Amino acid sequence: MSEPGAWGEVTAGLRVSRPVLVARLLELDAAGVLTTAHVRAGAQVGGVTVRTVWRWLEAARTEGRVERRRRARLELSDHAWEVLAQAGGNVAVLHRHLKRDGGEVPSLASLYRVVQRDLQAGRLLPDRAVVRREREEQQTRQALAELALAGPREVGVAKVAARRPPCPASAAVAGVPVGESGAAVGVVLPAGAQLVRTSSVRAVAEAVGQAMAVQGAVCVFGDPGRGKTVTVRMALHELPPGWKVTWVPVPVRPSVAGMRRAVFDALALPGRFPHTSALADAAVAGVLGEARVLVVDEAQRLPVPCLEYLQSLWDHPDTRITLVLCGAGSERALARLPHLASRIGAWQEVPRLAGAEAADVMTGFHPLWRTVPSPDLTWIDQSCAYGTFRTWAALTAHLQNALLTTADAAVDRSLLGRLFHRVAPPL
Repeated sequence: MSEPGAWGEVTAGLRVSRPVLVARLLELDAAGVLTTAHVRAGAQVGGVTVRTVWRWLEAARTEGRVERRRRARLELSDHAWEVLAQAGGNVAVLHRHLKRDGGEVPSLASLYRVVQRDLQAGRLLPDRAVVRREREEQQTRQALAELALAGPREVGVAKVAARRPPCPASAAVAGVPVGESGAAVGVVLPAGAQLVRTSSVRAVAEAVGQAMAVQGAVCVFGDPGRGKTVTVRMALHELPPGWKVTWVPVPVRPSVAGMRRAVFDALALPGRFPHTSALADAAVAGVLGEARVLVVDEAQRLPVPCLEYLQSLWDHPDTRITLVLCGAGSERALARLPHLASRIGAWQEVPRLAGAEAADVMTGFHPLWRTVPSPDLTWIDQSCAYGTFRTWAALTAHLQNALLTTADAAVDRSLLGRLFHRVAPPL
């Protein structure tokens, strides 16, 4: 398209965008002075053919469009992403699934491009083993719940435990959101179990409340299985008017892009996830302008770049958040970023249940334990549970299942000793 002579030298480095060129040509056309020479010159400076310029003019006259027509963006539904996750990221399996469902199906190459585009934008694809394990755990919980709903056998202490009314100490904490099983939202408990307010709950509630008063930060730490997540959920069940709570799950092997997507999804922002970090950060900062407690569970997984991202949200002048970092080893993760660690207003540990406290908490936690003598509860804690709430919860589920499925079963040290081996890791 280059032209020899002086004109080619003048226009060699000159480029004009389509909207500017079409607008000028339309002005000449409206004045009645538009000629083919103008169109040829426009093609030269626009870097296109003469035919293309005439096509641009026709689109502007008939459609009022001076920009390139946008193609419809191909998006995958959440169900398609679930199928892809179950297939271990195999796009060909997803393509076959879409073809079996019928309807308009994009080509395999287009699917590859869409998946790659969204993964680069921060979309997380769960590991196939993780998806399978979560599905099996859900089936196990459902089976235990159905066994509990069927009612225990009319024998022994199981009948007594099922029919005895719960004591006031075992009642669910008022105000805690409950699901269909009666447990707090986000907390999985054995069937029939209830939340109990402990000294750790009161300590965490006090620490978080003080942080909310100054929009500060709290680190809740402790060994695995001590009930940190349950404690934080109970501590946050009653908030001042105008405050909201958002739980941000930490992805496996998190990156800044993955953490940005996790915060975006946790806030339930409308629309698709933005494809630039600037747009995503602007959307998140806009929502965090209202008073909110941002809880990051499993914070020990976070590398320094992700911690810096959370600090940037917290330090943003337009946000009003109280940051709660929770997890076993979260205090060590924060040590990698002294700038954030220095801003932590409270370091709150969730300790083990003490011997006397364990017996009181467990009798309130589940009616089964109210049939067990106090010395035996102390023996269980010293021999197996060691003040670990998660071990107590697992032992409760195994004991409940044994009483429901075994005729003439009774809660004694012989049965409990056998169940110890199920909840204790092999040496």
